[in-house]
Order: sequence, then structure tokens, then C-alpha cells
Amino acid sequence: MARGGPGHGHSIRDEEFLDFAATRSGHLYRSACLLTGGDTHLAEDLVQETLGKMYAVWRPGGGRRPGTRRIDNPAAYAQGVLYRLFLTHVRRRSSSERPVGELPDRPGPDRDSSLRLTLIEALADLSPRDRAVLVLRYWEDVSVEETAELLDASPGAVRTQTSRALGRLRLLLGDALPDLALR
Repeated sequence: MARGGPGHGHSIRDEEFLDFAATRSGHLYRSACLLTGGDTHLAEDLVQETLGKMYAVWRPGGGRRPGTRRIDNPAAYAQGVLYRLFLTHVRRRSSSERPVGELPDRPGPDRDSSLRLTLIEALADLSPRDRAVLVLRYWEDVSVEETAELLDASPGAVRTQTSRALGRLRLLLGDALPDLALR
């Protein structure tokens, strides 16, 4: 049944999904940019694919289609889809080439742009799995247990990987981080 009577073209399902997509797209895109090391084109592709997968299972009130489990938290579910798509993309790559994308322009003054750019460049030098763990834990503020579930790993493995990834990040940043943080 279309909202507003015949001829309006969008069902309640479509309207709810469009509201969800409009609300979550920016957050998904920022996460994807961090995961891809600033590759904005790949980030856009990942967000579009995430939203496509979400639409395929969407039903009014959130959740999934009949016969499958209900999605209690569509925003968290979308984040999980994004991370799994990113890791699948990395596994499928046939070469070690990495396209370089430009970072999106940021509106208004940005006092910590040097720090942000340095961190994004350092994240890009980490393995995709290390990047995913750090972005989930520190950008998304996801618990160890939730990160383990999203990445199909044990909580102990997530703690170990987080520790190792932070160590690698510190090595990459060297003495640059304290100087940038003081600006």
C-alpha cells in the first residue's frame, strides 16, 4: 500500500528505508573512509552496497523479511554489513595495488586536520583487519564482545589484535603524534 494513496509510488517500506538511509549514510561513509585508508571511491561503493543489502532485508518497522531473524538494531546491523563487505573486498583483491583517493573536503575550520590526516595515512598502512579492529574499537566505540561478533572472532583474539594494531600504529607514527596533538 502506497503512502498518501495511489500514484505516490513509494510504499511505507520504501519511505522508512529512505529515512534510515538518509540518517545513516554519513556515518557509514565516514567509517568506510577510515577503513579504506581514505579511498573515497571505494568508501562510496561500500556504503552503496551496504545500503543495497539493507534494503533487500528491510521491512516496515526495521527488521527482516518473514522467515528470517528480526534486526533489532538496524544501525548496528548496517555497520556490521559494512565491515564484512570491507573485509570481503580485501580478501578478493587479486593484487597488492592500492588506489589513492583524495579525502573529502571538510566544511568550516578544522583545527586538528593535520592530526586527522596523519592518522588516516597511518591507518592506511595497517592491514585491513587491524584497521577494522581499530576503527570499530576507537572510532565506533564498539565493545570487545561486539567487535568479536562483527568480525567473527573471539574476544581474546580481538584484544590481542587491538594491542598489536595499536603497537604497529605507534611505530608508524613515531614521534609525530605528540607534536600533532599539541597543535
